[in-house]
Amino acid sequence: MRTDTPVHPRKLGQLPATAICGNDITSSCLYVSALTIGYAGPWAFIALLLVAGVLFLYRRIYGEVVGALPLNGGAYNVLLNTTNKTNASIAACLTILSYMATAVISSSEAMHYLHSLFHGLPVMTATIVVLTIFLLLTIGGIGESSIVAVVIFILHLSSMAFLLIAGGWYLMHHGLEQAQLNFQAPLPAGSIGMALFFGFSTAMLGVSGFESSANFVEEQQAGVFPKTLRNMWMAVTIINPLMALLAVSVLPLTLVEQHQEALLSRMGQEIGGGTLATIISVDAVLVLCGAVLTSFVGVSGLVKRMTLDRVLPQFLLKETKRGSSPRILILFFLLCLSVLLITAGELAALAGVYTISFLIVMAFFAFGNFLLKIKRARLPRPESATPFVVFIALMAVLIALYGNVKLHPEHLVVFLQYFIPTALIIFIFLKRNVILEYLVVVVSSFLDSMQAVAKLSRMRINRTLRKLTDQEFVYFTKGDDIAVLNRVMMYVEENEITKKLRIVNVQQADQSLSESFCQDIKVLDRAYPEIHIELVQMKGVFGPELVDRLSREWNIPTNFMFIGSPGDHFPYRVADLGGVRLII
Repeated sequence: MRTDTPVHPRKLGQLPATAICGNDITSSCLYVSALTIGYAGPWAFIALLLVAGVLFLYRRIYGEVVGALPLNGGAYNVLLNTTNKTNASIAACLTILSYMATAVISSSEAMHYLHSLFHGLPVMTATIVVLTIFLLLTIGGIGESSIVAVVIFILHLSSMAFLLIAGGWYLMHHGLEQAQLNFQAPLPAGSIGMALFFGFSTAMLGVSGFESSANFVEEQQAGVFPKTLRNMWMAVTIINPLMALLAVSVLPLTLVEQHQEALLSRMGQEIGGGTLATIISVDAVLVLCGAVLTSFVGVSGLVKRMTLDRVLPQFLLKETKRGSSPRILILFFLLCLSVLLITAGELAALAGVYTISFLIVMAFFAFGNFLLKIKRARLPRPESATPFVVFIALMAVLIALYGNVKLHPEHLVVFLQYFIPTALIIFIFLKRNVILEYLVVVVSSFLDSMQAVAKLSRMRINRTLRKLTDQEFVYFTKGDDIAVLNRVMMYVEENEITKKLRIVNVQQADQSLSESFCQDIKVLDRAYPEIHIELVQMKGVFGPELVDRLSREWNIPTNFMFIGSPGDHFPYRVADLGGVRLII
């Protein structure tokens, strides 16, 4: 566990960071081509190109949001810094569900591919072994797991390139007669418009993993994040449409439908015989396992950020010397294991959870971009997506969400069965101070006849309440008027469990606070009797060094410190302040 001198993990470069999230998104070619052909027929490659276009728009959306707020958490992070903890926690629930479904489905599908090579393999047991291996790997540290991710990523891209080249060679010698027959066949959805609509909706599942890089951005070197987005976009744009086009050029549509779960392996069989089919099957096993790794790394960064913000219990924060969070990873592993056992390996229901969760998270990110433009307009950012681009991207995701629900309305019911309990648990943690206060009343009223038990219960609950509310928070002010300070108090009262707030004003030697500002603080202190307000005046320069010093001196984590949105002339990035949150 954590020692006094923890070893800080080395930041990830472009290749390992791309590999960790890229294994998830590039593994989509194993299933998304067949699914898209099932609805769009031979025009599936157009639907997949449309998806690549939407992903191109999202590159700027993600680049702007994470460039302005380069902290772990993805959609959770942007909503936390533009709205409140409740909204951010909803986005976090959806992201965790998406990761959980991805880990279980990917590990199970990988073992089904391996079962096709070794027929005696027990799929359920092998799936549990895969989840256990990647649990241990991520506990070992992100640097070590990234090495495995890089190997899998390179092998996968090489296998896909080899299959495409072999497919091109096959078509040069066998001609395009099969493609002509397929393009002349009736479309599954009737008209080409409906075929592209349902094909596009289904094909959007092929970009799962694009959001993962934002969930571990703090583990990446400076400037790496936008490169991971570019690399993933390029891979999806090249591989997925070409695979769909190759499939309808090589195989009859009836065969595509029959081999949806292993289409690429069947293509390999047709193009290069058993050897190529075996290579593709082995590659499928590896890259689907790589998607499991993506889930573990992504959820670790997200849950750690939520725990630092006291959304989840603090005991999850224990770290190893290599900087991993074993308790978070073990909890996620147990959740995945429980889902696998409850579904008895029949994972069709989980596909609905995965689909809807992932698409809503993408919609939340576009919505968060709008909020960033409105509420944090002065916040510096390395790039910016125009409002029109964000609107088009958001509409595309909502269309895909509608299309998937229309195709599988039963998935919405399954999604709610998973989402509602998860959201309820998070809500209980968010409001645990209020729940504990009610428990004190309940204990007092129902246990009057058992005075000793009642007294002991009240003592324990009150001790827990004191521990929660004793945590101090800090707001750095430049001398805001009372209206702004009142908004700060409203935010703290609604989103944080505390009874103590230090309002800190940092000034140069020749400056001083006005008497009216000090009076405003006294007014607020009377207006919010549940929160004790302490005004702290100090001389100096506000910046990362001061924040770090005060955090250590006062024993207040930096993510419990707040500021208003900085202006264009602020000399630091928000990330330089070590996790200080924007609330105004």
